[in-house]
Amino acid sequence: MSYLIDNIKYSKELALRLLCAEGPDLTELYKAADRIRYEHMGDEVHIRGIIEFSNICANNCLYCGIRAGNGNIGRYALSAGEIFEVASAMADSRQMTVVLQSGESTVFGDGEIGSIISRIKKETPLAVTLSAGNRPRETYRYWQECGMDRYLLRFETSDPGLFGRLRPGSSFEERLHCLGLLQELGVQTGSGFMIGLPGETLHTLADNILLCRALDLDMIGIGPFIPHPDTPIGDEKNAYGDQPEIFFKALAVLRIFNPDAHIPATTAYDALFPGKGRDLALKRGANVFMPNNTPARYRKDYFLYPGKPSVDGSGEESANSVITRIRALGRKIGKGPGHSIKQRR
Repeated sequence: MSYLIDNIKYSKELALRLLCAEGPDLTELYKAADRIRYEHMGDEVHIRGIIEFSNICANNCLYCGIRAGNGNIGRYALSAGEIFEVASAMADSRQMTVVLQSGESTVFGDGEIGSIISRIKKETPLAVTLSAGNRPRETYRYWQECGMDRYLLRFETSDPGLFGRLRPGSSFEERLHCLGLLQELGVQTGSGFMIGLPGETLHTLADNILLCRALDLDMIGIGPFIPHPDTPIGDEKNAYGDQPEIFFKALAVLRIFNPDAHIPATTAYDALFPGKGRDLALKRGANVFMPNNTPARYRKDYFLYPGKPSVDGSGEESANSVITRIRALGRKIGKGPGHSIKQRR
């Protein structure tokens, strides 16, 4: 395996071989991913604070806890003042990016979101990442003019048929089109996928990783599919339910295939591996940590999946605990906004 990793030819065959690594080969896979992360991204872990500013969503994705058809959660939308109050305190805790995340809806107008972005950029040193779904080019461009640095839009699966089944009313082609619009505008663009959606195969997983490389993304977020009881597929299991190591294998292979991308240790890893999942992710290719800054009273209603850390507002996600956790791994806290290192034309 050493020869394959040191003389990389990015292919589906290699991805599948690495995803099947066991024993000494698996140990070497994780070491290679961590080495590549260090060589390309350094030892800094960038802390990016998430504000889940609304759980109102127009979509009915079969896997998502905030889908429009779920009547078992309270719907909310933070005010512009609440969003700014949380964001303005982030820099003091070494969180140099605010990630504004919501369901896909028009509860916030383009102008209202633009005003929030503009105020954050004018009155704080933070970079702004937005994640609010498919939008027209004009909207992306307007938010960019307001100061938006990055945009997250996960494709979730590279299989168009699986995408269409799990996201009724949505189009895989439209998702890719929106990602292309963002890149054409010069917005730092993030995407990613879930690992183990019902109907996924190992070949799908390899294709997911290859699509991330083909898209040349600035940021890539992945995490295990965790069934939510209030969804139509809540009784189904993760496609790799009896192989939890695949979640870390996928992360390691993703790093090897995308050496220059920012890759977060997502909260879903801690949901399945409490207290250690994100630590292991940081040791196996990840270089970003994204603590939840959503006001505690709203967290229980941004309930994407069971076991999500700190939905009760407990201290596990506090700034000091995150910094302590990162330093305990021998890693440094990132300085500055942590923009993409890719050279753009």
